[in-house]
Amino acid sequence: MEKQIRLLIVEDNSQTAEEISRYMTQKSEIEVVGIAGNAQEGLEMIELLRPNAVVADLIMPDWDGFFLLERLEKKGYSNPPKVIMLSAISSEALYVRAMSLGATYYMNKPFQLETLYERLLDFFDLREITYANTNAMIHSKSLDEQLSSIFLTIGIPAHIMGYQFLKEAIKCVINQPDLINSITKGLYPKVAEQFDTTTSKVERAIRHAIEVSWSRGKIPTINQILGYPIFTGQEKPTNGEFVALLADRLSLQYAG
Repeated sequence: MEKQIRLLIVEDNSQTAEEISRYMTQKSEIEVVGIAGNAQEGLEMIELLRPNAVVADLIMPDWDGFFLLERLEKKGYSNPPKVIMLSAISSEALYVRAMSLGATYYMNKPFQLETLYERLLDFFDLREITYANTNAMIHSKSLDEQLSSIFLTIGIPAHIMGYQFLKEAIKCVINQPDLINSITKGLYPKVAEQFDTTTSKVERAIRHAIEVSWSRGKIPTINQILGYPIFTGQEKPTNGEFVALLADRLSLQYAG
């Protein structure tokens, strides 16, 4: 069977690069096409080898992960590789900049190789996630993990800002349910403050995330997660309806 993910690793730490390479090489879906020591070398290998996925360290000497993202954007590839950024520095500012430059996902070091592998599968729709026992699954995961799994399953990609805004909005409503009655003057400003942005950008980004999910035909999966067939595909929910339904589905497990 032809391997569906052609992976390039861009990492100046040779030990980390080799660990990722050894792990991913064992997977039937992944072909590791090369390892680059910095962003400049990575760009040359992308041009030559045309991987469809790149795992890159953010902080590297000479040319870093931001350089890689900026140059990829300027290249204007019609089908650019999906880029997962790795960083030992936990910083909202670095995250926002990486995502705005086109990163598909952002992971803090240290990370689990299995989690990295699962995210690669998610981005290529190669991981089947079933919700036959939704209640048991909800109890077994943290809220952030649960929301990430739901969003990836219903087709909301991690690289769009609506992914993070929607996640934060649901968490806010779970912890403060009355916010759902004041979307414009309460919820959006609260999310905007967390990301140092405007309420209008929060509203637009959440709307875009919902529309992306609908465009990918994930309505049956959404209904399965919610536990009843509320959506038919003829009409998209408002931002408030979508946030309220998911928050209500999770609130008993995570409130407070």
